Amino acid sequence: MRAMERIGTLIGVFAFAVAAWYGIWTSSTVNGVEFVGVIGLIMGGLLGFMIAFYLWRTRIKHAEDPSDNPVGDIDDISGDYGFFSPYSWWPLWLGLSAAICFLGLAVGWWVFAIGAFFAVPALIGWTFEYWKGAHHL
Repeated sequence: MRAMERIGTLIGVFAFAVAAWYGIWTSSTVNGVEFVGVIGLIMGGLLGFMIAFYLWRTRIKHAEDPSDNPVGDIDDISGDYGFFSPYSWWPLWLGLSAAICFLGLAVGWWVFAIGAFFAVPALIGWTFEYWKGAHHL
């Protein structure tokens, strides 16, 4: 986790440095500083620092992560990663509906409405699939 924390800090420092350089570089043009790029880079730097802060707080609260052990093995990280539905078709239909919705953002709102029409039952089906049937909890 320390390595990921350092990567987040590195992203933040890099984005702030590039934002400063970009602001100085664009200030020499006729139109002045181009604020959209500067603000976008600052927001990217804040995102990197936010990730680093979250990982730092998580590292402080919990015991040592197996990935921080320099002499650790790969299988030290193995374990339970959660419950995954082996026989579920609902993620496929929800993914296709989301693809139609994103296509609708580019093509037209009527395509987005079709995607939303199919996404709502797919989301409800995936949420409640283990309430009834052969695989209920």
